Amino acid sequence: MSNNIINIGFGNVALSNRILAVVSPDSAPIKRFIQDAKENGKLVDATYGRKTRAVIITDCDYIILSAVQPETMAQRFEVTNK
Repeated sequence: MSNNIINIGFGNVALSNRILAVVSPDSAPIKRFIQDAKENGKLVDATYGRKTRAVIITDCDYIILSAVQPETMAQRFEVTNK
């Protein structure tokens, strides 16, 4: 599997083959997931101070916060994996 990168906003990138899910941050379980990651030092905030619009869950238990909409991220993911 190749190491394709995906733009997650503001010049930040992630390896597309390490991403398990891109979800909205609005539900209570996701908010708890984010808090647990923060407490365990597994949270990466790539929002540059803007509102979190997408939560990226990786296969290595890291959680990445992004200011890009999940739908936009999905479109970028499709283009990257073609």
